[in-house]
Amino acid sequence: MRLNEVTYTDAVPVDGYGPGFFRIGGTVFHGPVLTGPDGPQPWGGVDDTAPLLALVGKVDVLFLGTGADIAHAPAALRATLEQAGLGVEVMASPAACRTYNVLLSEGRRVGLALLPVAAPDTAV
Repeated sequence: MRLNEVTYTDAVPVDGYGPGFFRIGGTVFHGPVLTGPDGPQPWGGVDDTAPLLALVGKVDVLFLGTGADIAHAPAALRATLEQAGLGVEVMASPAACRTYNVLLSEGRRVGLALLPVAAPDTAV
């Protein structure tokens, strides 16, 4: 088996995630987060379209992580992004993180908008 070291050039990979947080490039972000060629930043969630639209022309596809499970993107969000020319792929946040990292390692122009995996219900 041949192993190759992964190089991410200027992009910042997702290092990990857990209930309510993501670790990207060594920095922990609580709540929704957006990352791409300009680096990671907190994101306001699916109603916060301005930072997503700022990715137009910078990325070829945006991965939208919908939390622990895959869910449909709100129709208005999808329509707004696609009308602006930004392709959107919706998947569960863990799968979106993995896919983003793989495509970064290939030098692809990708963005990632993530909703956190919910904290487990601890009520007794």
